[in-house]
Amino acid sequence: MYTILTILIIIVCILLVLSVLMQSSKGGGLASGFSGGAQVMGVRKTADFIEKATWYLAIALVVLCIATNFSRPTASSAKVEQSAAQKKAMETGGPTVPPAQNQAPAGNNNAAPATPGK
Repeated sequence: MYTILTILIIIVCILLVLSVLMQSSKGGGLASGFSGGAQVMGVRKTADFIEKATWYLAIALVVLCIATNFSRPTASSAKVEQSAAQKKAMETGGPTVPPAQNQAPAGNNNAAPATPGK
């Protein structure tokens, strides 16, 4: 469900961008291309359609985002796969920490490391 809603959000976003780009701030845009007198939709009706489509797409985007928020998978519902190392650690009673091999003496924290060859 989450994946379907995410795909729908992407589609609505693309359509919303296209509908906004078809509009013009001064009444041009897609409506300016129809200058003939015998078209099916007039200049004003085309601008009204694009404006309504933009509003519907914006509302659909908000609704889809809210629906996606409620349908997102949670950590408790997801199947958690354990690796072989995690399974072995659980069987033995916990993680084992290997001893550190090159530890500096406890009282010598401020000394600079020795450089080989000098």
